[in-house]
Amino acid sequence: MRPPVSRHRPSNEGPPGPRPRVYSPDLTPPWKRKPQPVPEVAAEPGLVVEEAGTGFCGAVIRCEAGTVTLEDRFGKHRVFPLEPRGFLLEGKAVTLVRPAASPARPTRTASGSIAVPQARARVARAGRIYVEGRHDAELVEKVWGDDLRIEGVVVEYLEGVDDLPAIVDSFAPGPDARLGVLVDHLVPGTKEWRIAQSVTSDHALVVGHPYIDIWQAVKPSSLGIEAWPAVPKGQDWKTGVCRALGWPAENTGAVWQAILKRVGSYRDLEPELLGRVEELIDFVTGSGGA
Repeated sequence: MRPPVSRHRPSNEGPPGPRPRVYSPDLTPPWKRKPQPVPEVAAEPGLVVEEAGTGFCGAVIRCEAGTVTLEDRFGKHRVFPLEPRGFLLEGKAVTLVRPAASPARPTRTASGSIAVPQARARVARAGRIYVEGRHDAELVEKVWGDDLRIEGVVVEYLEGVDDLPAIVDSFAPGPDARLGVLVDHLVPGTKEWRIAQSVTSDHALVVGHPYIDIWQAVKPSSLGIEAWPAVPKGQDWKTGVCRALGWPAENTGAVWQAILKRVGSYRDLEPELLGRVEELIDFVTGSGGA
């Protein structure tokens, strides 16, 4: 016979002990714990989310101040407030926010003309506009560059007016190739004035402003100065200006670049220059231009 099976544990086996408890390293009571931050997601059109409170699931079709409109797969629309942790994206809580607004396109060019978005530059005309120096060309490009590209007008510089007669002869302006020239300090009786008179014709227009240098065509208020200082005759004007204003006189090129950065539009320039440049553009692109 088999011995009876004992239902008692052997004397060397004690009763089972209590299970060990596992504690979380964070002993902060749940009611004191700060809610975990949830990511912010831009409510872009087409984004599919679920409203946490109602379970309504749909795609964003519109996001306005404080609300978002969802459309479900049956075409039903519902409007919900943009509340923190108010939506689920792929099962995870998120806060929907309004998408960043696209920067508004300027409606005017720096010259004040009506802007033409995405306009292609026109093939360059045969006509040209010449200015005295590099600084003049850079200023004209800064303010009128968009207009000139649309009109197909190229601006070049002379490095002074002494060679202007030879340049005009070589250019040979005509009905289909007009030439406009902008000259500094064009005052009757000056050397510049006499040269301008000698080359002016029906197809070549020379205009000028009264300033000694193109720097003076920038309004002093745009540069934070009261006025352009007077420089004694016989002294280099740019060097004298820099010394009088405490600017580095040994590097007038760097000073000019700093001045140019302060020019944002035609509002920073004197009217005497604005009118002359507009006159040249009209002349070169007029009915007799290419």
